[in-house]
Amino acid sequence: MMLNIISNSLCFGNLTSYHCLEFFLDFVCPFSKKLFKTIYEEFYPWVRKNKNDIKFIICLQVQPWHPSSTLVHEAVLAVSKLSENQTVEFIAELFEHQEEYFDTALVNETRIDTYKRLSLLAEKAVNIDRDKFLDLLHIENAKPGEKGHNVGNKVTADLKLHIKNGRSRCVHVSPTVFYNGILNDSISSSWTIDHWKEWYKVLG
Repeated sequence: MMLNIISNSLCFGNLTSYHCLEFFLDFVCPFSKKLFKTIYEEFYPWVRKNKNDIKFIICLQVQPWHPSSTLVHEAVLAVSKLSENQTVEFIAELFEHQEEYFDTALVNETRIDTYKRLSLLAEKAVNIDRDKFLDLLHIENAKPGEKGHNVGNKVTADLKLHIKNGRSRCVHVSPTVFYNGILNDSISSSWTIDHWKEWYKVLG
């Protein structure tokens, strides 16, 4: 059962359909990219031309062994707050630039620098206001003599809910796929459009 926090900003396809294909993705996971591109660029257009009876839902799956995973997921949430109907488009563009946010690309970069690069990508991809984007991700510096605090930013609360969604459903890796609320671990990132068509035909 998906959380209310997963708004239409993270969905595409027939948003009124009772048939839901949820896929948990980490935006810096190569396998997530492969699955997303096959679904978004090939399977979804094919479904739309046929019965158009599936609601596709992107679920956020932060994987801590990718240090930048939190940052890119925060960027997606920031875009969703500023331009709900362009979030999926931004995700598609983020995947195209995925390698720019891998470990070796960020090892000498500060968190703020990464946010700034993400703001440039959001501006270029979907015309997001960079200042508003960065404001959502802003974290105040500790004052002189003050102890540090884990205060988070303006998307932290939403990110926590997405993390709880994955944990409550025992999602451990990305990509992980559910159909109508039921885990389908036969679905793989290696699936081609033909695999997806066969799966769809079995559904009836």
